Amino acid sequence: MGFTYWGLEFISQGRHSLLRVFIDHADGILVDHCAEVSRQLGAVLDVEDPIAQDYTLEVSSPGMDRPLFTLEQFQQYAGHIIDVRLRMPFEGRRKYKGQLIGVEQEDVVIVVDDHEYLLPIELIDKANVVPQFKD
Repeated sequence: MGFTYWGLEFISQGRHSLLRVFIDHADGILVDHCAEVSRQLGAVLDVEDPIAQDYTLEVSSPGMDRPLFTLEQFQQYAGHIIDVRLRMPFEGRRKYKGQLIGVEQEDVVIVVDDHEYLLPIELIDKANVVPQFKD
């Protein structure tokens, strides 16, 4: 459809789960784009039925605080400030906020308070770019 698949989140909330699909485009994403992809994707999901429970489908732009899912996306946003939440503690903590340096093999490299951490990608539960505004 001309959009880039950015990633997805499945948030299980009992009987009201949410499947959020992120799309991107060099020219940006409009609400009409999300609606168009939602209709197409919804039709495919209705036929294929890959999720057994009830859920709501949401199609969204990654936005300014875009989530990062892949090593390539982390590398693309090197130099930005990111928030990271891990599935389990690493070096005694689960939350990190600092400057993304890049990636090394299967690790995300981030500097927090002048300390460099190599966070294994498989431990990352959620990571988002922190929007920066210039004065």
